[in-house]
Amino acid sequence: MKKLLRPRILIFDVDGVLVDVRGTYWRSALETVRYITGKRVTYAELHRWKSKPGFNDDWNMVSAWVSALGHPTSYEEARATFEKFYWGSSGKPGNVRNEKLMVTPRQIEKWAQRFELNLFTGRTRQEFSFTFERWPATRYFRTIVTMDDAKKKPHPEGLYKILGQRDSSTALYLGDNIDDALAALAADMPFMAIIAPDEEGYRQRASRFRELGALALLARATDLNAWLK
Repeated sequence: MKKLLRPRILIFDVDGVLVDVRGTYWRSALETVRYITGKRVTYAELHRWKSKPGFNDDWNMVSAWVSALGHPTSYEEARATFEKFYWGSSGKPGNVRNEKLMVTPRQIEKWAQRFELNLFTGRTRQEFSFTFERWPATRYFRTIVTMDDAKKKPHPEGLYKILGQRDSSTALYLGDNIDDALAALAADMPFMAIIAPDEEGYRQRASRFRELGALALLARATDLNAWLK
């Protein structure tokens, strides 16, 4: 399989691929559920919800989660509460301050010397810009598609916007969510999943990624290098 992998275009998801979001999005989701329901929920429960199709959007996931716990909450209500924890409120810093990039600018530059680089993220443009407008490596990405620019994953519109009229087989998409895999499958595009062996629910998620045609399961984005030599 490695010998057959010759992409010209690399497309990256952001959260869980380039950025560690455990202390930002995941923490904000847990705090939102606890705030609305009064119940103490866990990361294990969060991963079970994130593994369901359609929940790459954390606001949608939180709305469904708290509603399932007996507190019917609309998407808009879930989003408003979530954003208080994510961005901060009443003078208290938000969880966004905990964001950590997992790939170095030097590594991005090396990939850019060999491939066209693009991003397809479920973030809003505002969320993306907060972190990436100050990151030196952002300039190496040709096209950046956020949730403000295309239909939400698992819809493949974002991948189509990046590809244009080009053959999907010339690209490779890297993501960490089931919705990423579903989008790649719908676009008939090769896909690799980012999932570390020590993650919660690894076996179930890994099995689902394989069912959806993932070419490989990578512990981190930089493990891609072993496939591109």
